Amino acid sequence: MTSIHFKSEKQTWETPQDFFNKLDDLFGFTLDACASSDNAKVGNYYTVEQDALAQDWRGVVWCNPPYGREQVKFIQKAYDESVKHGSIVVCLIPARPDTKVWQGLIFAKANQICFIKGRLKFGNSKDAAPFPSALVVFGGIRDLSAFGKSFRGEGIA
Repeated sequence: MTSIHFKSEKQTWETPQDFFNKLDDLFGFTLDACASSDNAKVGNYYTVEQDALAQDWRGVVWCNPPYGREQVKFIQKAYDESVKHGSIVVCLIPARPDTKVWQGLIFAKANQICFIKGRLKFGNSKDAAPFPSALVVFGGIRDLSAFGKSFRGEGIA
């Protein structure tokens, strides 16, 4: 029997520019926590070499973290920095609400969750992602209804 799985060895997915621009209009990002010199969305950014997990995230932070097992550390960091510095951190992640990080952290601590309508096309891909996406916001709330179904309030669950 043949088994088909949607899997990629790639762990970084560049945020679609038009999608980011609309979010930036709402939030006014001051830091891109997970970037490279080729795909940074904000002038102030951390690269892999700078190790965003070891840095302070201050201000209004955009975080499109690596989509592998390390992602949980970035989501925890996003929450921690929102508490520690009063930062607003917006994460773009796969919508997988059945996972431990969603059940234990996101639903309990996020100020806002928005399940994105449709599938995003990351980077220069001609095809949409094989997974749905969500915005998770720690430390603030904005009107995200243009992006999809949004839920508000700390401890959403």
